Amino acid sequence: MGKTVILDHPLIKHKISILRDENTGTKEFRLIVEEIAMLMGYEALRDLPTELVRVKTPVAEAEVPMLSGRKLAIVPILRAGLGMVNGILALVPSAKIGHIGLYRDEVTHEPHEYFCKLPESINERLVILPDPMLATGGSAIQAVDLIKQKGCSNIKFMCMIAAPEGLKALSEAHPDIDIYVGCLDERLNENAYIVPGLGDAGDRIFGTL
Repeated sequence: MGKTVILDHPLIKHKISILRDENTGTKEFRLIVEEIAMLMGYEALRDLPTELVRVKTPVAEAEVPMLSGRKLAIVPILRAGLGMVNGILALVPSAKIGHIGLYRDEVTHEPHEYFCKLPESINERLVILPDPMLATGGSAIQAVDLIKQKGCSNIKFMCMIAAPEGLKALSEAHPDIDIYVGCLDERLNENAYIVPGLGDAGDRIFGTL
């Protein structure tokens, strides 16, 4: 069984509050999204496997822990998920990058796939699946479906803000994955936007308001 972690770090709370402010500009918004992704990644990757390797320090030889293998992939949900990639990549520069493109039907709010490119040997990798917002959960559920269809079962989903409805839907559809949430908000409105949320994360990251 997977786990759901609502992160309770004051730095994450503070930075998400800055993102919520409608007066926060595109450049600052983009930088803070990366910072939050790095803070969340620190927590989500705390169980990465390590192995002992022998090194020589200026003082003596020693056996020290280092990450074992390079089997990590970051697969953002386009387009907003791109904003979180560099923050995670700063922690694990050797990670492979994939992309899943989904768009939401404005009437039905259902996700539709338009692009999916995953790293080779995805079935052997731990996949970090970032998307800033978890609203209805539809896009996240479909993205996990696509990754699982390639034989991958080790998946961690990361979002900055989640609605209770989306979190419930994702955890019920995929109870075996780990879910990391920066802040759990109140609800969805009639347009399936998170309240209070921060608006459209993709528009605010890329300045396409």
